[in-house]
Amino acid sequence: MTTAADTADPTLIQRLQAALGADLVLVGQATTPYCSDWHGDVQTGAVAVLRPRNTEQVSACLRTAKALGLGVVPQGGRTGLVLGAVPDTPDRQVVLSLERMNRIRRIDPDDFSAEIEAGVVLQALKDALAEQDLFFPLALGAQGSCQIGGNLSTNAGGVNVLRYGMTRDLVLGLEVVLPDGRVLDMRSRLRKDNRGIDLKQLFIGAEGTLGIITAATLKLCPLPEQTATALLALDCLEDAITLFQLARRQCCDLMSAFEFLPPLAFTLAREAMPDLTPPMPMDSPAYVLMDLSGSGLVDISALMERFLELALAEGLVRDGVIAKSQAQARALWIIREGMNEGQARRGRHLRTDLSVPLSCLPDFVAQAEAAVTQALPGAICVSYGHVGDGNVHLNVLPAPGTDADTQIEMAKKLIHQVLARFDGSISAEHGIGRLKRGDFQQGLPDTQRDLLQAIKRAIDPDQMMNPNCLQELDQRVAK
Repeated sequence: MTTAADTADPTLIQRLQAALGADLVLVGQATTPYCSDWHGDVQTGAVAVLRPRNTEQVSACLRTAKALGLGVVPQGGRTGLVLGAVPDTPDRQVVLSLERMNRIRRIDPDDFSAEIEAGVVLQALKDALAEQDLFFPLALGAQGSCQIGGNLSTNAGGVNVLRYGMTRDLVLGLEVVLPDGRVLDMRSRLRKDNRGIDLKQLFIGAEGTLGIITAATLKLCPLPEQTATALLALDCLEDAITLFQLARRQCCDLMSAFEFLPPLAFTLAREAMPDLTPPMPMDSPAYVLMDLSGSGLVDISALMERFLELALAEGLVRDGVIAKSQAQARALWIIREGMNEGQARRGRHLRTDLSVPLSCLPDFVAQAEAAVTQALPGAICVSYGHVGDGNVHLNVLPAPGTDADTQIEMAKKLIHQVLARFDGSISAEHGIGRLKRGDFQQGLPDTQRDLLQAIKRAIDPDQMMNPNCLQELDQRVAK
């Protein structure tokens, strides 16, 4: 996937411009930023980039692409990590960017809901809601760039899953344009609607392979008036699991985030941000970063202090710091977010997004890291993630002076072998995209494969929606 971006058939470009107007169609070198992944590992191309301003124009784009026999690659904020929004057949695919569809159509404080277009940036939504003391709980490191449509299409997770659920749990209704251009209007503010199969769930997590999400009605919560953030030093990952179980019982649903970090986290974060100051000695074997939040009559700060007193008495925490302000809390979370950039600065490496049963997390990490370091001397394992939902990002930095691609493939194979013993998932929150498609297909049971094929065949028989992403029709039975 390294073809130049400006080799498209001029006739196709002319027909796109004639049907849609030049304002909607980017061509040539202007398409380059839309044809690479977030890490910059892949640079490809497309016939054109289509940038509709409303749902009707999305419909026209899909009808035109269908008539020209072009594949359509839907794209949001380009922050995905599995190549789900990167075209891979430059002379037969167009990118459809939702960036111009960025209106917040309606905020309903009394219903605790909002209707927004797919191109709205997550942070922009959060800021607009905060002005009305409302809160959308999806929280991601990329929230300053990612768009709601991409969050929905990948069923994004993030740090608040243990309290609020995945993205699909935060959706009341959708507006979707189908491959033939028809608009499926499922917008709703209803919290309970049991009229048969919930069709909107077909499109959440489908990675744009069934249609284009153009708008959504989202569930909102009251804006938390209080938040307490703590960074805690522990003796081992096993203690992190025990600490989480204690927090789950003592803090109940007021716990919104519970992350584990390795001691290498601060080193990596400071490689990306040299001015970063350690909040405490960063020489413990394991760390937990946790948030409690709430509103009303509950005293969140007092709850955090009482919980930590209990954890210290139980011998689960060896050191810790509680943020005394929002700025201090943000500084603690920068360590978690900055370590990703630090890993990127070390060059090509394996990035995983795995999940196992919560109780199995320490054993899985120990066995997987041992398998990698034994087979690949000098490689560095960086394991971190969301303790509360069993999601671990077990990344591997290849040994210096070795072939990165070879080490990445070998490390992935070893980790997946261990993962299979724990009945885990190769994708906890990032999706499948093009990067994990082979691994996904290999582990797919026949019955599940048949059902997915039947859905794809019913909605997108021409396979024009995000070709080569997630799953394609079996050509032997496609017709």
